[in-house]
Amino acid sequence: MLILVSYDVSTETAAGRKRLRRVAKTCQNYGQRVQKSVFECRVDAATLEILEDALLKEISLAEDNLRIYRLTEPLSRNVKEFGKFRATDFDAPMIV
Repeated sequence: MLILVSYDVSTETAAGRKRLRRVAKTCQNYGQRVQKSVFECRVDAATLEILEDALLKEISLAEDNLRIYRLTEPLSRNVKEFGKFRATDFDAPMIV
């Protein structure tokens, strides 16, 4: 499944800035950044639970906001891209 993870971490303190870096690093381990605080991740149900747990350990529920959206199939009807950035197609062959 394709999910969208977005977050808003309070950076008014040094601890908040540290949380922001840890949240971004966690998201990078599971998907690709599509905007500064938005990641697309292709995960299965078990991996989604692991990711959610990892993110909840990093954020402050009193100061931050975390949202995880499941994008429904067919993606071609539900996801539209405009502008310069093009996301990686997870289903296409990857050449490294």
